Amino acid sequence: MGTAMQAERVQMVTDDCLTVISTDVHFVSHIQWHVRTMSSHLFSFLSESVSVGRLHPCWNAANAMSIHNSGSMYDPLNYRPMQKRRCSQLLVGILALSCLFMIRVQTEISNECLSANAKSCEDCIQADSQCGWCKQENFTGPGELTSARCNFVENLLHRCPQKYIESPHGQTVIAPARPLTADRRERPKPEDITQIAPQKLTLTLRSGEPQGFDLHFRRAEDYPIDLYYLMDLSYSMVDDLHHVKKLGTELQQRMKDITSDFQMGFGSFVDKTTMPFISMTPKMVQNPCANNLNGQLCTSPFGYKNVLSLTANGTEFNQLVGKQQISGNMDSPEGGFDAMMQAAVCGDKIGWRNNTRLLVFSTDAGFHFAGDGKLGGIVLPNDGHCHLSSDGMYSASNHLDYPSVAQLVQKLGENNIQPIFAVTEEFHSVYKELSRLIPKSAVGMLSANSSNVIQLIINAYNALSSEVILENSRLPAGVHFHYTAFCKHGHVHTGDKGHSCSDIQIGDEVRFQIEAITSGCPNGGKDAVVEIRSLGFQEHVTVKLQFICQCKCQADGQPNSDECHHGNGTLECGACRCNPGRVGRLCECDKNEVSSEDVEASCKKDNTSSVVCSGKGDCICGECFCHKRDNPLEVIWGNLCECNNLTCDHANGRICGGNGVCNCSHCICFANFSGSDCSCPSSTATCVGRGEEMCSGRGRCKCGKCVCSESKYQGPTCEHCPTCPDACEEHRDCAECRAFGTGPQKESCSTCEFNVTKVEQIERQESTCKVKDENYCWFYFNYTYEGRIPQVFVQSKRECPEEPNILAIIAGVVAGIVFIGLALLLIWKLLMILHDRREFAKFEKDRLNAKWDTQDNPIYRSPINSFKNPTFGSKATHL
Repeated sequence: MGTAMQAERVQMVTDDCLTVISTDVHFVSHIQWHVRTMSSHLFSFLSESVSVGRLHPCWNAANAMSIHNSGSMYDPLNYRPMQKRRCSQLLVGILALSCLFMIRVQTEISNECLSANAKSCEDCIQADSQCGWCKQENFTGPGELTSARCNFVENLLHRCPQKYIESPHGQTVIAPARPLTADRRERPKPEDITQIAPQKLTLTLRSGEPQGFDLHFRRAEDYPIDLYYLMDLSYSMVDDLHHVKKLGTELQQRMKDITSDFQMGFGSFVDKTTMPFISMTPKMVQNPCANNLNGQLCTSPFGYKNVLSLTANGTEFNQLVGKQQISGNMDSPEGGFDAMMQAAVCGDKIGWRNNTRLLVFSTDAGFHFAGDGKLGGIVLPNDGHCHLSSDGMYSASNHLDYPSVAQLVQKLGENNIQPIFAVTEEFHSVYKELSRLIPKSAVGMLSANSSNVIQLIINAYNALSSEVILENSRLPAGVHFHYTAFCKHGHVHTGDKGHSCSDIQIGDEVRFQIEAITSGCPNGGKDAVVEIRSLGFQEHVTVKLQFICQCKCQADGQPNSDECHHGNGTLECGACRCNPGRVGRLCECDKNEVSSEDVEASCKKDNTSSVVCSGKGDCICGECFCHKRDNPLEVIWGNLCECNNLTCDHANGRICGGNGVCNCSHCICFANFSGSDCSCPSSTATCVGRGEEMCSGRGRCKCGKCVCSESKYQGPTCEHCPTCPDACEEHRDCAECRAFGTGPQKESCSTCEFNVTKVEQIERQESTCKVKDENYCWFYFNYTYEGRIPQVFVQSKRECPEEPNILAIIAGVVAGIVFIGLALLLIWKLLMILHDRREFAKFEKDRLNAKWDTQDNPIYRSPINSFKNPTFGSKATHL
């Protein structure tokens, strides 16, 4: 047969299998049975040639569907396979196993659509993105809830034509966008520079269905910059003011390397003008530096003053800043937060443009924050509004408390301002921690006299502008954005890091993938607008969110339709939405009557029963609506919900032992199985024991297992008998006399009921017997059974022990005695030598340690007397 026809028939079988798997769950167990039947047929094909014919489908799906749709009870024994077709053994095996695998996969998947118990199309499409609603009239039959209309689309297609299925899907529509600004020679207007695309798009979102789009960012050259310099003018900054007075022209000159459109402004701050922040004595209010030894004249303290709005004139900056005088206060922290708040929210008066906004905050001290104002009797919280007077002074300094860190972060973010903290080494760590709370901020270490402030600003700007951080405005509840950043050098960031890319130079382009997903019906179904922008840049992407909360068919609803029991409801998407006070599939019941005894009586088994719908359903208008199970393969049905396919007897941990179908709480066993739990196989093959006898002739076979006739017999086939005489001992005498003519039974060998076969070398087995004969020789024999008569095979050569060599034994014994005697003498001699040496050493030690008494005897007189001539040695006397 040709390959094309074979492929066509294989596809036909696959389609049949998939059709059955996707049908109602009542039939899945029968498919398993049929697939097993197909698998068993595989073995019958192994001997055949690979002749290709029509393959045997899993199931007559059309027959199964017609029975189901008619509402009649099903009986798996009434199903008949379609006409058998011969097939290739390989294809049969593969298709059978694949079909069974797909059934098992479907078993493990829960049906969120059915679990949602949707009462309307609106509820259904919000349950899961794969759910669909069948709006075909008369789709549900008696006993079926309206929620049966909600199911996976692929499941609905078997009962509901495609044109009647409502399953709307979201979409992404991108409005025509301006292209990203490329490298150019001519300088465009700031409003013509495009660094982010697209600029506008619309997302239509359905619950659980993600919609995504790509956002591209390319850093443009010569992007305009606004810089506002905010300086602490307390007395400790007196030496810094000298360098700042020349800042305008020098900074403008350096910034030409970065942009040709640069504006800068200047503001100053000290602190709130009330105790305990400043001294309130008239002398100190007029000149806070009056007590200094150098007698320097200072200006009166103030909260915040906008000295110069943003301008491109560097000379004007130098002139106005040059006129500034130092001031003073009493405590160390300054009122810098008040100044930052006003500089951020007073955009019109500061002169911020829609481009890069930098706020340089220069100080050598800490900061006051929310709550500190209470020390001066200021209890009103900061309102985050602009309070600059016509002369640029902060008019609410002594009326409103300092802003909190959170307020400041919010206002800086809303106005897209990037702060640069230029602080001294002493407070560098403090502002470093503050910077961690403010996105797109930087901290630089200021020298003692601010001589490095220009380089600090340029370094901070380069660091800030080389990082792209995306941020979206507040999202409606239930909407979530997920970012994935595709940065330079192939780096990909997800999660919290998916919002940003770093090391972005002029001309570099990066891509962000943004996915939006919703749950439920956010914002009450109303449209919402979300802005996505890159921090530090004024451009943004406007995203319009539209939510799919209803089906199109709901707009065609027919109020007070006759289909809903004489106008008691609205016919909507094929189902009745009942008017208040009415219930039922067709709104046929009054809500006040559904709990009456007369209505519930038809939902009970008899008058004596108090259980409604067998406890497994709800009685609505006198009709039982059975509960749906989370597992789609677990089904409850029946007029009183009395039937199910999950409470049958279990065996081996499986319903019906895995050998049958659970039908209305009773097992219907597959062929060759029986019993209430289908655990009893009809086959007796597992009971065949030794000698091919049933249970080894010692019992009977019951449900595929041997029941031994006596308790002494054990084993799966009663083959073991621990208390019986050993088979080797039982047959030893006969085996010996038959094989060798010896042994206790040699005189009556003819009485042995078996003959032996002598072999040269016996095959050693676990049952091989090794026994001794009367001459103490070992011989081996095997026995097997033919019926009840043993067949014995004996090894012809016995293993007899050799006779001992007497002379060798005697010689060995004598040699051993002599050797032992000599060894004992040597040992004795060695011990004596060691003992003598030890005694001699002890004697020598005692002799050396002896001490004799040398004291004189009092009665001893020496025998030697000495006399001296008195004249010996003197001159002689001359006579």
